[in-house]
Amino acid sequence: MPHSQTSAHRDSLTGVRIARGASPWLLPTVATAALSLVRARKSRPAAAIAVPTTALAAGMLWFFRDPEREIAQGRVISPADGVVQSIMPWKDGRTRVAIFMSPLNVHVNRAPLAGTVTSVEHVPGGFVPAFNKESENNERVVWHFDTELGDIEMVQIAGAVARRIVPYIPQGTKVEQGDRIGLIRFGSRVDIYLPEGVEVAVEVGQATTAGVTRIDRD
Repeated sequence: MPHSQTSAHRDSLTGVRIARGASPWLLPTVATAALSLVRARKSRPAAAIAVPTTALAAGMLWFFRDPEREIAQGRVISPADGVVQSIMPWKDGRTRVAIFMSPLNVHVNRAPLAGTVTSVEHVPGGFVPAFNKESENNERVVWHFDTELGDIEMVQIAGAVARRIVPYIPQGTKVEQGDRIGLIRFGSRVDIYLPEGVEVAVEVGQATTAGVTRIDRD
């Protein structure tokens, strides 16, 4: 499937390219900042309010940025910007790589491999900080991809602030490696499970870039 069909929607807002799913948070913030700036010309109290509201709007624009990426070569690439939080062997032979995403990271997630989305399951849960071990029971969306390596599972996990995960594509969609597949608002975590026999190329504490950092080793 061409990347253009699965790429995030570009909301037009003061010329800034932002991620699909950002509007419910971003539009009210920017509108408030704009209104306070207009009123600031006539009122000192309004001018005082304009400073934090404008800073908040700028922060929102930065958080919801959706940059273009030159997709790397490799069997499995990172689905998320962030830092590798843990690498854990699983009972069924797979290896789980957990990537923690801070509020400073880009929060648009990408397909780790080319293939077909076989399921997208929303699982209700809590909202403890994503770096906490108990975050495994948080609100999450579980993805399965049918790929050349077989079934690949990826999990988007909401954090203490991230109360909304926005999948971009439904079950049955064919994706190319690096296609945008969803957004997690604010701090969060993404787990990917590598099949048995696939060696991990990253290490705990390593920074990753969605669509760029290779997760596996030949």
